[in-house]
Amino acid sequence: MIILAATPIGNLGDASARLVEVLSAAPIVAAEDTRVAQRLLAGLGVENRPRLIALHDHNERDRAGELVELAREQDVVVLSDAGMPTVSDPGFHLVEAAAAAGVGVTALPGPSAVLTALAVSGLPTDRFTFEGFLPRKPGERLSALRALAAEPRTMVFFESPNRIAASLTAMAEELGADRRVVVCRELTKLFEEVRRGTAAELAAWAAEGVRGEIAVVVAGAPARSVDPDSALEQVLALVAAGTRLKDAAAEVSEATGLGRRDLYQAALERKGR
Repeated sequence: MIILAATPIGNLGDASARLVEVLSAAPIVAAEDTRVAQRLLAGLGVENRPRLIALHDHNERDRAGELVELAREQDVVVLSDAGMPTVSDPGFHLVEAAAAAGVGVTALPGPSAVLTALAVSGLPTDRFTFEGFLPRKPGERLSALRALAAEPRTMVFFESPNRIAASLTAMAEELGADRRVVVCRELTKLFEEVRRGTAAELAAWAAEGVRGEIAVVVAGAPARSVDPDSALEQVLALVAAGTRLKDAAAEVSEATGLGRRDLYQAALERKGR
């Protein structure tokens, strides 16, 4: 089968005993960077020397079929450089291909920069969304944030040290200067830092330069005061424009937080008058 193995995001001591056990017996390891995989094996004291196959963003689609066929007969362990494969790392296309071919897929749980940043942020954790890296181009970055301006859930992003200042500035512009933000740097490493503040405050801080691996946790949009009558009018306007009532109610519900069924029933009653 395909075995997705989570690896330490900084501290080697976070490697699980199960990870060491699996790597000690693995015949094949598909790694984002084979050199990083070799260092991991050495650091964990694993004497096994599996066949190493490079699996990264540039070759995953081409390699997926080969690895799936290998996994029919023997285990293929998948490693990213840090954390869980497929989460903003290679592995998704391989899992997709394995599922389509009926080949088993399992995972060794372990370190995750997304969940670690979320846990230490001090922001709500009951509902959250992972947004990966923001676009590199300034215009596309602003557009992406604009689309998330009303997102009520806590948001987790990855960012590079070269772009963190620009991204925080864009957050202050599109999400609001007072939006609560937490920058988590070098998680689980010796110089771990968790800095909390507003988007504007952290943009000013980052302008001086930031180093290391970075995760950014952003508070969701505050709840808006919604007038039910106004929301009902929005539903009716969508219906008048050709949208099905059920879809119109769902769309307005998503935008306002009001109950979809309540909006649907209210619209039926209004139309029946």
